[in-house]
Amino acid sequence: MADLRELFDATRCVLFDFDGPVCRLFAGYPADGVADDLVDWLGRQGRADLLSEDDARSGDPHAVLRAVALTAPGSGFLAELEDRLTEHERRATETAEPTKDADELIRTLGSRGYGLAITTNNSASIVERYLTARGLVDCFRPHIHGRMQDLLRLKPDPDCLLRALDSTGVAAGRALMIGDTPADCVAARKAGVAFVGYARNERKRKLLLGVGATTIVPSMRPLLDAVQRQQAPGTRAEQ
Repeated sequence: MADLRELFDATRCVLFDFDGPVCRLFAGYPADGVADDLVDWLGRQGRADLLSEDDARSGDPHAVLRAVALTAPGSGFLAELEDRLTEHERRATETAEPTKDADELIRTLGSRGYGLAITTNNSASIVERYLTARGLVDCFRPHIHGRMQDLLRLKPDPDCLLRALDSTGVAAGRALMIGDTPADCVAARKAGVAFVGYARNERKRKLLLGVGATTIVPSMRPLLDAVQRQQAPGTRAEQ
């Protein structure tokens, strides 16, 4: 594992994935149920054929959305499917659980002068809704980068990371992403951004290791401890 203090020494901007590192969006509103609803809806439209068997059984709403985007890009029912997912995400924010120590990590990073951005496959409007309720939205605004109309650009495509780098004006080599999925790790690698994996259980850790993640933490606490030992970015000598 790379020394976390060295990673933060080299960082001016931290990019957070949303569902996982910031909160458990579907803690009280299970994601597999959302995925099943999207699959059922496609079936009622007579378009179940757009999904492979693996996609249909994945339990991952974004896997369903991405699969349809690949097989029927630009279709009207794809936009309806995305709207349906956004409504599920809106409902999920009502029972979302903050990731332990995430709020404090975000506020500490902001107070020490680090730039902050959200890079997520979730709807940006849903992210803003959650962050506003937690009193955190001003830590990130206007750098909240969620899924766009072109759903082929969902992670592992690096699009949302590249948008974050552009909006913050930070070079890829001075940015660090915190994510919890293989797609996050791959997107960070494609964007040239350093990556720290958050794995709250052994299954997630193995998935991250499987795509080459080398720095993985079991909680936000090691990151918070490392940041609290750092000087503010503006006071450190440039590397």
